[in-house]
Amino acid sequence: MTPQELKSSILQLAIQGKLVEQRPEEGTVEELYKQIQAEKQALIRAGKTKKEKPLPEITENEIPFEIPESWKWVYIGDIFLHNTGKAQNASGSTSGTIRKFITTSNLYWGCFDFSKVKEMPFTEQEIERCSTRKGDLLVCEGGDCGRSAIWAYDEEVCIQNHVHRLRPYYELSIEYYYYMFYLYKFTGRLRGHGVAIQGLSSEAIHKVICPLPPLAEQKRIVAKIEELLPLIDRYEKAWSRLEDFNKRFPVDMQKSILQMAIQGKLVEQRPEEGTGEELYRQIQAEKQALVKAGKIKKEKPLPEISEAEIPFEIPESWKWVRFSNVVDVRDGTHDTPKYVASGIPLVTSKNLLDGKIDFETAKDISIEDATAINMRSHVDDGDILFAMIGTIGNPVLVKKDREFCIKNMALFKQIDASLLDMRYVLLFLQKAQTDMKAIANASVQSFVSLNLLRNYLFPLPPLAEQKRIVARLEELLPLCERLK
Repeated sequence: MTPQELKSSILQLAIQGKLVEQRPEEGTVEELYKQIQAEKQALIRAGKTKKEKPLPEITENEIPFEIPESWKWVYIGDIFLHNTGKAQNASGSTSGTIRKFITTSNLYWGCFDFSKVKEMPFTEQEIERCSTRKGDLLVCEGGDCGRSAIWAYDEEVCIQNHVHRLRPYYELSIEYYYYMFYLYKFTGRLRGHGVAIQGLSSEAIHKVICPLPPLAEQKRIVAKIEELLPLIDRYEKAWSRLEDFNKRFPVDMQKSILQMAIQGKLVEQRPEEGTGEELYRQIQAEKQALVKAGKIKKEKPLPEISEAEIPFEIPESWKWVRFSNVVDVRDGTHDTPKYVASGIPLVTSKNLLDGKIDFETAKDISIEDATAINMRSHVDDGDILFAMIGTIGNPVLVKKDREFCIKNMALFKQIDASLLDMRYVLLFLQKAQTDMKAIANASVQSFVSLNLLRNYLFPLPPLAEQKRIVARLEELLPLCERLK
């Protein structure tokens, strides 16, 4: 149960007469109702309020829930003197006394925002009709219609025409009716009218049906509610922490599993599978053969890896390498070719989504421009794409079903499919992208350079262990997704 649901449940019990017991010695509601009506008639005779047409009888079909026999169903208009305020400078008149006035933008649930209180002139008659005094219940007509607060200040202010002022004809617990409006609002019993902005009209609020308990019971109900509200607040904080934990747990679990994988703690090491050093030599031999064949360019020797650079410990059978030691790291174009109606898709960082390429949002360029880009960065099946600018990361292992070219994108190409499992490289990049984003965000524009990617440290296990790590992750990561 959410905190809001719990609060609504408690208020529902309160408004139904189920939160505290009924006490016969507290008198009957009929006596209270007669006193209210007598005071109403006295105000009418004194000319302080207008005589209204009698409100219709409340029918059985209109009653939303049962209440105790000692209570009575009434209309808001039966028990409250009800006014709205003055339209903001509606007449354009400058005559009258300048007074502060409350609008719906100043009125929130249970409180007021006085940071932007406006002023305008009011005549003496308007001041009498539009002023609010201590103990009045103010209710929003428009916007978040029904939002309410009790005016608890000694200073009297005026109200705008979109604010309703409810003033009891006779003593009532105004807090009880504040909680009633809160419940009615959040359970949909206040139905605003209008299309663009829902509004609670004067007629509608006048005819809101509400329960009337004996006065002493109203006060006991409010005391019980206010005893329980701090407990609801404590529940809300605990519930929010739990919700936050539940949202973070799958992501944190996924990160932890990936971290264990790249640290060599997810599967056991097997001596018969060889070492990362042996695999590294094989990759280097194949790389030199490709350089001699002119299939890849010869690079400058990469710097030795120092102890200070190593981010974490790995098994003795593994080897720390730089990415360019074991994969061919390239990038796509950084220019923007002319787009055409139909041609070859140009994939950018915006098109990498949830481990896939979204070709629906990719724009096309001409075959000639695509050919020029692909001269240095042709994408093959089994390559990995990695966004370098803007949205950093989002690595994608390519399963190629069409020709395309890339922009602002790193391209990780396998040197030999039989020597390195690119699925393992992909999983490493999924973990490493967090650190790369932190590096990228430190610059003016989010950006990771090709040089950074080529020199980035990569833990190299034996090939068979790579495959076992991937197999284990493919079992565990879907469970994290299900937790989300």
